[in-house]
Amino acid sequence: MTVAAAAVHASKIYGKGDSEVRALDDVTVEFHDGEFTAIMGPSGSGKSTLMHCIAGLDELTAGSVLIAGTDLSTLSDKELTVLRRDQVGFIFQSFNLVPTLNAYENITLPLALGGKKPNGEWVDKVVATVGLGDRLKHRPSELSGGQQQRVAVARALANEPHIIFADEPTGNLDSKTGHQILDFMRKAVDELGQTIVMVTHDPVAASIADRIIFLADGKVVDEMREPTPEKVLDRMKRFGE
Repeated sequence: MTVAAAAVHASKIYGKGDSEVRALDDVTVEFHDGEFTAIMGPSGSGKSTLMHCIAGLDELTAGSVLIAGTDLSTLSDKELTVLRRDQVGFIFQSFNLVPTLNAYENITLPLALGGKKPNGEWVDKVVATVGLGDRLKHRPSELSGGQQQRVAVARALANEPHIIFADEPTGNLDSKTGHQILDFMRKAVDELGQTIVMVTHDPVAASIADRIIFLADGKVVDEMREPTPEKVLDRMKRFGE
């Protein structure tokens, strides 16, 4: 399988001396093209730090991160900004939509910022996948939380990114709406060939992934394929031992 992104001997250290905190401690992990990976672990395990560093939103103290074979540490700030805009999609817990733009404008915003015209056929396919066809002219204030998150999912997909990072994407949604968002993300992998890495603390959300990476104390401690909510919950319980 082709590697979409990877961390190699990645460490992230905050503070010095007695107050030093190793948020990531020599982590090596790969994320493959066309695969849905969830990252789980107890609070403070380093899961969000790992995702932010792989996505180029934060810098490592040591080690390297590669996206599509490019070592992020070799890029200038400008080159990194371009890579994030062109090759990476983001889905956040808080939607992060621009309130003055309608749904379609929010979806195509990353393309507009890059001076690119949307690929109409692809955007239509994305809009159909997340079921937003009748909501494109609405502004965020006219949409429910679930509809806003659908816009955010479509925005992450719109520029056909190399990889999408989702940080607790269902955290602000009720369980029914959360399931819908996860279904759309699963479809994006299965039907649109996307690659998704998702941080979550929810065993049900994680069980929709192809595999789960478990972190504890800044290290990868386990991996699970073909997860079920029961298997995930059972594994998470062992963190308390």
